[in-house]
Amino acid sequence: MRRFWLLFAQTVTIALGLYVVLLVVRPGWLGGVTPRLQPLGQATPVTVLQSPVQAAVGSYRAAAGRAMPAVVNILTSKALRPNHPLLRDPLMRKFFGDRLPHDEQQVSLGSGVIVSPDGYILTNNHVVEAADEIEVVLADGRRAPAKIVGTDPDTDLAVIRIATKNLPVIVLGHAEQARVGDVVLAIGNPFGVGQTVTMGIISAVGRNNLHINQFENFIQTDAAINFGNSGGALVDTSGNLLGINAAIYSQSGGSVGIGFAIPVSTAKSVMEDIIRTGQVVRGWIGIESQDITPELADSFGLARQSGAIIAGVVHGGPADRAGIRPGDILLAVQGRDVADTNQMLTLIAQLVPGEKATLTVMRKNRQSTLDVTVGKRPRPRAQ
Repeated sequence: MRRFWLLFAQTVTIALGLYVVLLVVRPGWLGGVTPRLQPLGQATPVTVLQSPVQAAVGSYRAAAGRAMPAVVNILTSKALRPNHPLLRDPLMRKFFGDRLPHDEQQVSLGSGVIVSPDGYILTNNHVVEAADEIEVVLADGRRAPAKIVGTDPDTDLAVIRIATKNLPVIVLGHAEQARVGDVVLAIGNPFGVGQTVTMGIISAVGRNNLHINQFENFIQTDAAINFGNSGGALVDTSGNLLGINAAIYSQSGGSVGIGFAIPVSTAKSVMEDIIRTGQVVRGWIGIESQDITPELADSFGLARQSGAIIAGVVHGGPADRAGIRPGDILLAVQGRDVADTNQMLTLIAQLVPGEKATLTVMRKNRQSTLDVTVGKRPRPRAQ
């Protein structure tokens, strides 16, 4: 019995030893599954969850990024020469040389908007008028000299041009569709600190009687506009050009939330005329007028409270030759009703010089029509 038990124990021991050896050397023989081994030096792929990139809520960076490359800085310089003619005399300079005062340079800052790949730039007339030299600095740092193509002091607009290739161009928007409350961005170079974007809303449209320009139809905004922003862009939330920043109302020289921009519709019309002919040609009949107010209507016993009363007539001018007299009320131009003086100026300016136009007037409560040969509006005198 003892011998039998020893034989059993030896058999079990040998069987366990064989099992361990097979488990180490050929593990697949026992489980029927071949393990998948990862080669050394090759990492196992790991899936990382990351939140998708989303635009910041309420951000206008897309609009700013679209418009900013087309807004430029404009540097102008003007030589300030001594007033006394002897100090400018070549003979005096020849003999006295450096002992005479030298010419100095007055440098001004402004902004502009590239509106054509051909290098045409819209800006304000007051930015470039009387400048001896004009330099344009692009948003990407490039610099180029510029030449004046033409100016229009009546709207305070000017077109300059640079001979530079691969220019970014702004997209023209629809100012006539702008409404009070729309969000807008003002882009320019205030105080020379560099290109800057400010945000606000449209506070009013069709602003006039501000006595800034002869022809006024401003977009008013509370987006900050400061010194150096003149000629810059007012854009919508898509980055499209709505207006050219032109002026602010301020007693301190800084922004107080009342800024004015010339609508792009006006700027486009002026620009096209300047590029085509070098100037803007407008109709003129030689009259001075004032709005009819309820007080004037009551005082003169007028039957209506709209229109423009003729306050003066240029002697020998188109209106004088047509028989228009002070005290007449201008009711319509070419069949289009005149509501006030600003509308009258706009309607007359649209007339073609040299052609005849029909004016409807009221004189002593009697309505009549007069034909006038339209003249060409003279350019305002430089101040």
